Amino acid sequence: MNIEDCIIEGFIYRIKPDANLVKKEFNEAEYDLKKAKKTVEDDDFKWAIVKAYYCMFHSAKALLFSMGYREKRHFAIQVVLEELAKNGKLESIYLDYFSAAMEAREDADYKYSYSKETADDIIEYAEKFLGIMKKLAETKF
Repeated sequence: MNIEDCIIEGFIYRIKPDANLVKKEFNEAEYDLKKAKKTVEDDDFKWAIVKAYYCMFHSAKALLFSMGYREKRHFAIQVVLEELAKNGKLESIYLDYFSAAMEAREDADYKYSYSKETADDIIEYAEKFLGIMKKLAETKF
C-alpha cells in the first residue's frame, strides 16, 4: 500500500498544510517524550513505552500536516514513512524506530509485556525520531 492507496481507501486525506497543527503536534510529542522520561524514572515501564510511542506518533502527524495530509489510522503514518524512506527522504532506521515503538506499545497494552530495557530503547528512538521529524517538517514536499 502507498499514500495514494491510503487516500483512495480513506485512511489518509489531503488537507492544506497547517503550521498551527504542525506546532500543536510537535508540542504534544515533546510533552509525551518528557512524560516518558519521567515515568521510566518512576519504574512505570509500560506507561513510558506508551508515552514514547505517542511522542513518535504525534511528531509523525506533525510531519503529515506539514505535507498536507491527515491520517485516519495509525498504520497510515507508517505507510507515509515507508514511502519517504523508499524515495530517499528518510533514512530507513527511523522507519525501524517507529515500527519497534508501535510493536512495543501494542505488547505493553495488549500482552502486558514490557521492561526497563524496552522503555529505555523506545525513549531513545523517540528522541531521535522527534528530531528528524522536525527537520523533515521544514522541507517543502
